[in-house]
Amino acid sequence: MEQYIIRGGNPLVGEVEISGAKNAALGILAAAIMTDDTVLIENLPDVRDINVLLEAMESIGVKVERITKHAVLMNSKNVGDLCVDYEYIKKIRASYYLIGALLGKYKKAVVPLPGGCNIGSRPIDLHIKGFKALGAKVTIRNGFIIAEADQLKGSHIYLDTVSVGATINIMMAAAMAEGRTIIENCAREPHVVDVANFLNSMGANVKGAGTDVIRIRGVQSLHKTEYSIIPDQIEAGTFMFAAAATKGDVMVKHVIPKHLEATTAKLLEIGCEVEEFDDAVRVVASKRLRSTNVKTLPYPGYPTDMQPQIGVTLALASGTSIVTESIFENRFKYMDELTRMGADVRVEGNTAIISGVEKLSGARVSAPDLRAGAALVIAGLAAEGETIVDDIIYIQRGYEDFEEKLRSLGAEIERATCERDAQKFRLKHG
Repeated sequence: MEQYIIRGGNPLVGEVEISGAKNAALGILAAAIMTDDTVLIENLPDVRDINVLLEAMESIGVKVERITKHAVLMNSKNVGDLCVDYEYIKKIRASYYLIGALLGKYKKAVVPLPGGCNIGSRPIDLHIKGFKALGAKVTIRNGFIIAEADQLKGSHIYLDTVSVGATINIMMAAAMAEGRTIIENCAREPHVVDVANFLNSMGANVKGAGTDVIRIRGVQSLHKTEYSIIPDQIEAGTFMFAAAATKGDVMVKHVIPKHLEATTAKLLEIGCEVEEFDDAVRVVASKRLRSTNVKTLPYPGYPTDMQPQIGVTLALASGTSIVTESIFENRFKYMDELTRMGADVRVEGNTAIISGVEKLSGARVSAPDLRAGAALVIAGLAAEGETIVDDIIYIQRGYEDFEEKLRSLGAEIERATCERDAQKFRLKHG
């Protein structure tokens, strides 16, 4: 089992370049199935979720050619099997995007119920509601979602709650439906906009992405395109909070500052200096930070995927902070691990009350999910002494070259697979 071993106490200083957005890439890769032409996708993050999805797509006949670490050519003209293997899909949640893409193009999809991080209930009832509104028959049998239709027809769909996954999935299916579709109460996240832009680059007619109403006029076919994925706002935010928690000075490059406004606002509130450039953000934490309150909300509110990172940072701030999680009910599992490092935290339902301490101390902790795992690494970097983070397979799902990027900023962190690796690290770092 791989783990990170960390010697904390060094402020992170320097520049770091952000990879492509994992959540956008997952939807875009699925949407690439919807044309028989060859598609070039660039700025693809080299992370586990992406690689698993590409393997799953190859298994149904998609030709995938990695031309660089971050660029892939895809051709789906020989897709013959509309049933995706469970072995791939149990590992990632975004498998459900293959339903909308396959249903839109082939009018049939058989996809296993998805896996991914256990951060709470993420039902797909809104996805199914949308597919049915477009005229599909949807059943769940033997752990598979089976969606099929003789013809998809445009419809007026209102989402009961804001859902990124349902917005993207219905948008893909509707792109090749007959007639006009209106989706109301849509998610407005940047990766929703990116998937819509990608569909449009293939000849789709999608308008309104980034607002709460998306209008789609179905087209008969989609064509080849070349497309570059947006930078990952969550990876960017993670490094921004790593700078804050370690009292560092980090220039986060290759970002879209507009996508980071909620994160930037909170960093300013707790006493960081934040300087914005055209495609970069610099975060400086020169003194002890102060407490604040934060509530996770759909975009453009504070993102749930950034909640563990601010939680760890507030554990070291002066005063008492209240963090309210309104999206996923299991998102505070990392707090038990943080307590092992000396944090003063009390969780009551969907609220965490954090009384800041002067310092954290290194401990052995376990990553409960992707974002919480990254947050515990930040805690280890800010703590005194040695921290070991287990179950880093979660972190590898969504962060490319995480330890290498941190080391470039002065962090003492190594990936270890055995006790011998850990001993080498201790000898090296004293």
